[in-house]
Amino acid sequence: MLLPSVPLFVNMSPLAYLAALGLSLSISGCQPTNTDTRKTQDVRQSAAPLTQTKQVSTTGKPVVYQVFTRLYGNTNTTNKPWGTIADNGVGKFSDFTDTALQDIKSLGTTHVWYTGVPHHALINDYTNIGISNDDPDVVKGRAGSPYAVKDYYNVNPDLATNPANRLAEFEALIERTHANGMQVIIDIVPNHIARNYHSLSAPQGEPDFGANDDTSQVYSKHNNFYYVIGEDFTVPDAPNDYAPLGGDVHPLSDGKFAESPAKWTGNGSRLAKPDANDWYETVKINYGVKPDGSHDFPVLPLEYAHKTAAEHLAFWQAQTTDDIPDSWRKFERIAQYWLAKGVDGFRYDMAEMVPVEFWSYLNSHIKHTNPNAFILAEVYNPDLYRDYIHLGKMDYLYDKVDLYDNLKAIIQGKASTAVIATVQAKVSDIEQHMLHFLENHDEQRINTADFAGNAFNALPAMVISTTLSRSPTLLYFGQDVGEQGAQMAGFGQPTRTSIFDYVGVPAHQRWMNNGKFDGGQSTQDEKALRAYYQTLLNLSHSAPALTGEYLQLDTLQRKLNTQGYDDQVFAFSRYNAEQQLLIASNFSPTKSKAFTLALPKTLLDQWHIVENVTLIDLLTQQPYEHALIVDNNDHASVQIQLQPLQSVVLELTQKH
Repeated sequence: MLLPSVPLFVNMSPLAYLAALGLSLSISGCQPTNTDTRKTQDVRQSAAPLTQTKQVSTTGKPVVYQVFTRLYGNTNTTNKPWGTIADNGVGKFSDFTDTALQDIKSLGTTHVWYTGVPHHALINDYTNIGISNDDPDVVKGRAGSPYAVKDYYNVNPDLATNPANRLAEFEALIERTHANGMQVIIDIVPNHIARNYHSLSAPQGEPDFGANDDTSQVYSKHNNFYYVIGEDFTVPDAPNDYAPLGGDVHPLSDGKFAESPAKWTGNGSRLAKPDANDWYETVKINYGVKPDGSHDFPVLPLEYAHKTAAEHLAFWQAQTTDDIPDSWRKFERIAQYWLAKGVDGFRYDMAEMVPVEFWSYLNSHIKHTNPNAFILAEVYNPDLYRDYIHLGKMDYLYDKVDLYDNLKAIIQGKASTAVIATVQAKVSDIEQHMLHFLENHDEQRINTADFAGNAFNALPAMVISTTLSRSPTLLYFGQDVGEQGAQMAGFGQPTRTSIFDYVGVPAHQRWMNNGKFDGGQSTQDEKALRAYYQTLLNLSHSAPALTGEYLQLDTLQRKLNTQGYDDQVFAFSRYNAEQQLLIASNFSPTKSKAFTLALPKTLLDQWHIVENVTLIDLLTQQPYEHALIVDNNDHASVQIQLQPLQSVVLELTQKH
């Protein structure tokens, strides 16, 4: 097949672009069809609801679908800055119908991370059911940060159709999620809690955080907080023109919040009056780390890096009650509470700000209760990765600092694709533990000028992110339809969908189509993008090689000066005894690439490939015209031709 000339692609819409690559996709079947531009309209007209999607096996790599729970089902499109629920609406647990959950599952999802479920501080009046009002001076946004938890034993009342029955409604959602073949993850925020923490729902005999603290001391081992002795808390000075609630009048919005003595702030500030950039809406939890940084708890021996969770549990069970700081025991009981309700795992916020011994303690208890619990942690310091995996018994950590940051730089033309091989080599011993993503609630949306310029420019990176290792892939809701996060919601800035305010998510709302989840209001480009994501993410389950071995082919091509292989191309192999794959991506949005990909003899020896090889592109389910060539010296090469932004996932088939 001859490559089209570059000008053909420069002014194409993304949908026409995919059609020219043979990637115009059927919405109903989630499988690509080999078509040309003239048939695109036929594909559009034949679209059917995604509930008809063929179910696939979920025995391969996990796929985590992160949904910001209060935004997911909201159909209100007003998007007034600092708007109330009455203005802008809010999503509910009940919006996750069987239709919605099957739509989520059609993306290959194995685990749904319901973000923002624990009851956190927010500006809404629920005093009629006994919940105290929160002070706008120590709440970010009107809907509040999900990482300023107010009651760990209940859920956000905004999310319930009947707020008094909110816990039962979430329990019903857990059951529905399980019935639709997926598991449930919720947040635990161990490093800090809301300044106004007070549990209405804790089990009998469970005291609130800080209820038994000796507030006359800066630090005491069994205190839950640190204190600024002799000083009261003072609300930070507002930066620029910032005003809580955008300046709306509120009876508690007076620039004051009563806290005596002041507590250390969530990010570790020891000031009674923290800075406006500090996490002033939260207070830091004491885990037995003294103010000088020394530890007031048993040190986990280094050899425990090689021991099982059961052996870790035995170590902690051998300690005396007084050895274990009170905050450790509190969070262990919180985790067990949610496991008993059917939650299947947890995502830990800012885990590196909490000592690794606590994680050994908590996770070994969790794994004792549920050996298959899914445990994901936010850790950004690569020097700590192995400690938190091996000593802390984490299942997965974010691969943010290396893989995500570098893929973003490549998309933006600021880095060479050669860096992918380098960063992957750095985690070769722990690659299966490094969760991959291109969006989450903390990061910019792909479809912004500050990230990729448009949603399609990131597809090569998404292919690599999904197929590079044995680790899970995380998809943030709205990413699959190119959500821009362009709304000025209130607290914070656009390019990230707001986590602090009530807001609608336009591209997702179009796909949701008032609960039909059929893309009935979506643009054709949004439909094509989502179908591509469906095909790619389902490969995590249907391609057995993705749980096998990895060999990067990039260094060899650069060493050989392979003509046409450049800093916008990356190639590698994934393989096991059952399946062999060649994967190549072209990051250029304007230039086609053609090169002869050289394969080392060591790879051929692993594959046991001799002759009569054909290739199928699993992204299109079509034969790839350029067969693998094996010469008499047992060297091999394959002719690769990539259109702008195209990736191929080539499966080798040997005819006997």
